[in-house]
Amino acid sequence: MTDRAVAVVRAGALTTVQDEGRLGHAHLGVPHSGALDRPAAALVNRLVGNSEDAAVLETTLNGCALRPRCPVTVAVGGAPCPVTVAGRPVAWGAAVRVPAGALLEVGAATWGVRSYVALGGGVAVDPVLGSRSTDLLSGLGPPPLVDGAVLPLGEPPAGPARVDVVPQPAPPHELVLRLAPGPRVDWFTGAALRTLTTRAYRVSAASNRIGLRTEGPPLERAVHGELPSEGMVRGAVQVPPDGRPVVFLADHPTTGGYPVVGVVRRSDLAAAAQAAPGTPVRFVAAWR
Repeated sequence: MTDRAVAVVRAGALTTVQDEGRLGHAHLGVPHSGALDRPAAALVNRLVGNSEDAAVLETTLNGCALRPRCPVTVAVGGAPCPVTVAGRPVAWGAAVRVPAGALLEVGAATWGVRSYVALGGGVAVDPVLGSRSTDLLSGLGPPPLVDGAVLPLGEPPAGPARVDVVPQPAPPHELVLRLAPGPRVDWFTGAALRTLTTRAYRVSAASNRIGLRTEGPPLERAVHGELPSEGMVRGAVQVPPDGRPVVFLADHPTTGGYPVVGVVRRSDLAAAAQAAPGTPVRFVAAWR
């Protein structure tokens, strides 16, 4: 007898459940959360016939391994990686049928950081504040996957997927982030703004779902006073005391006390989710 569930054989470095996130709760201190690479998550959902807001698995760097308890259609996208079913290679970026009891192995990313695993019917953990997403900052939603966990699946899609295989954007060789001026851009010297938009930065290994940290020249402040905490948005470029910009991502805090020099365009943030440590970062001033 099979049931609509999948067992976690290998959880990997960090695998979480993610959907489109929690909207409308920032005033309560609840981050938006959700998939960091939203286009990739939406695409694998379409490949298996799910709605784009179905919950998927977001892996980090070294993938995961799953054993479904029922036959299920699966698609893996985002960061390219090897995929096997019962030890046999299968297509990445396409819908694959996995029999009940067969081992689905999502391997380490060969390029990029985060791969996405969609399962027919979606991951059907209980929603919290309207979302099934794991939020690493607040602790809302299901905890990160651990070996031996069992995840329920929703009912399989009624019809076939609308696509079978599609092109997917490659992770960036260079991360280009276009900036609108932030609310505290005047807290920085003209030299600091030139540094931000002309000098080379790199993605720091300390980056996570909360923020993409950078390594590079510090930004000099023109105003050195204290700043009361104020609201933060996804894409805000906050500058902590060490002067190195931090780009807020999906699990960012809803308030912060460091000045925001700019805000990254939403359309550039999916690439930030796939930028591995050491990737060059170039900030482009869109206000010019």
